[in-house]
This record gives sequence, structure tokens and C-alpha cells, in this order.
Amino acid sequence: MLTVRETAELLTGSDYDNILILTHIRPDGDTIGCAAALCAGLRRLGKHAYMLSNPGLTEHMKPYCELYELPEDYPPERIISAGNAEENPEANPETPEESPEENPDEIILDENPDENPEADLESGEEWIFKPGKKIKIISVDIATENLFPKNAEMYKGRVDLAIDHHPSFEEFGKNNIVRPDAAACGELLYDILCAMGRITPEIALPLYVAIATDCGCFAYNNTTAHTHSVASALMRTGIDYQTVNKIFFRTKSRIRMQLEAAMLQDAIFCDQNRIVILSVPLSLTRGMNATESDLEELSSLGGQIEGVDCAVTMRELEPDVWKFSLRTGKRINATEACKLLGGGGHAAAAGCTIRGASYEEARARMLRAIVRVSDAQI
Repeated sequence: MLTVRETAELLTGSDYDNILILTHIRPDGDTIGCAAALCAGLRRLGKHAYMLSNPGLTEHMKPYCELYELPEDYPPERIISAGNAEENPEANPETPEESPEENPDEIILDENPDENPEADLESGEEWIFKPGKKIKIISVDIATENLFPKNAEMYKGRVDLAIDHHPSFEEFGKNNIVRPDAAACGELLYDILCAMGRITPEIALPLYVAIATDCGCFAYNNTTAHTHSVASALMRTGIDYQTVNKIFFRTKSRIRMQLEAAMLQDAIFCDQNRIVILSVPLSLTRGMNATESDLEELSSLGGQIEGVDCAVTMRELEPDVWKFSLRTGKRINATEACKLLGGGGHAAAAGCTIRGASYEEARARMLRAIVRVSDAQI
């Protein structure tokens, strides 16, 4: 496991000149904010860094990605395996430990004009990636490769550096760094970027989004003194944090408010009203024409109910496929419950997906998992 300084040295080294950054499925502010901030920090050092576009990106998150996303018209075949570049000796490293034959999973951009679609660039146009250099893959705020979006599945087993803060992190990268006690991955990334140089407003703004959204604008119990210290340092760079707070924490669409009303009307309480189950079936989202922006952070609703210390939000992603989000107090470990169902996360916030089950079946399986890891009486 890498330290912060070792990670910074890795990122500032010449091996990390071409970088593609991955975010997780159904992206939240932490994964998007971290990716954008890391892109900004790397570009400030002259690196060729891009974010892989995420199909689940919401309207609220798009402004933080538009400067950093890999162009949509950049075809995947432009990122090719080193094995396909063997006929071009200049594109292959000379050292044995870096040769394509010994590292078949390395990704490199071939600068052979016959093979490389970027070779016909007009004079003065910039390369997307630096030719003849390996493309390093970095993941941020991703605990397991099962959380890769569909367009990132080709990078499973090829992540060069994984940066995360989940206790359930699976260390799937060739290099890994994790800080389970951080309120957000953005906290860890702040320390890494500080070790790489000055934090500019371009870096600070998406980092603030990452941290603020993952700790509920500093209201969740994962918030620490360090969380506040990092946020304060970011605010002192002159960023417009007021707009971030307004958009993410004090603005709701009419559809969102109708969704919340419907969820609360059909809420199920158990365990002496300490557990609440809120459901979002496809019939509800389709009937209201709800967008992903309307559905962001619905998992925070149940925890606002007086007396509730375990809020279960179950959203139907497609017929009989239920995404569960748990928000809990100290009595119930959310990660331990979700692990029993193939998921994970943090002690107070975790999730999992149950497939091929009706609403009643999926709900019953989650409740059984909660009972197994707690004193809940259901």
C-alpha cells in the first residue's frame, strides 16, 4: 500500500505522462470531483490527463467534467495494447522490465503512422496523449472493479493506480492507496495533490464538491476536524463554494420533491420504528419522467426522519434489479450488512445490488442481512 508521498512521487514521475482517469458507475460528487481535480493537478504539471466519460453523469456534475473528458469522438482503438506496437521499436521501451512481452496488459499509444489514427494531425494540433508513452489508468473513489461503468470494463485488471477511501476497498490496482477514515476520497486526494504542488482554484473547486457531497455538507457523522480543515483550505483559494452548496444542498426540482413525497407515503417502518424502508420502483420514476439529477442522493431522505437510525433506500434500476443504499447510526454497520449481499462501503453508508428479485423478495433479503449484523428485531 502506498503512502501519500509515494503516490505523489509516482504521479509526478515521467512514467505518468499519459493518464486516463476512471470514475464509478452512477457517479456521485466524490468520484467526479476527485477525477476533475486530479486532472487539473496533473495538467498543471504538463501531463496529458483525461477523464473517461461516464454514461451516468448527471446535469449537476457535467460542469466539473467538460474541460477534462476524453473527447467523445476519440475512438477506443486509439488506445491499443503494447503487443500491437511490437513492430515499432521506438514505441517500445528498451528496458526488459518494461518490454511489451513481459507486460502484455500495459496500454500504450503507438506512434507508427500506419497504425496510429492521430498521426494525420494538422501542424499545430495537439496530441490527445503523448506518442510513444504508456497510458496509465487511474481509478478514484472506486472500491471494486465491479463498480466500473460499462465503457470502462476493458480496463479491469489494468488499473495502474487505485485511490480510494472505502473500508471494503479490494486493492485491485497495480499500486493502491486507501484511507478508510476519510470522509471522502477528496480528503485523501487533497493531501496527494498538496504533495505534488500548489492547490489552485481549478483544483480546489472540484475537490470541494467531492468532499462536501460525500459528507452531506459536513452534516454526516463521517465528518471530522480534518474534513473541516481541508474544506477551509479549499475555500481560502477563492472558489465559489456558495454556489456549490446552493446547487447540491438547497435546491430541489419539483419532480424531486414529488418523488420524496411518494417515497415517504409508502415508507415501511420496523424494529420499533428505528428502521425505515423507502422504495423507488421503476413505475414511480417513469411515471414522473424523473432524470438522474432528480434521483441524486435520495438515500439521505430516510435518515432525516426522527427516531430512525437505519434508512434503507431501494431503487429499481431495471425490472427486478434493486440498488440498495444504507445510511446507519452506530447500532448497525452498513458495510457488514451489504457485504452479505455482495456489496460494501462504509460503516455508516454502504450499498449493494440484488438482481432477479421482486420488491418483496429483495426487501426481505436486506432485512435478513440487517438482522444478522445487529440487534434489530424484525
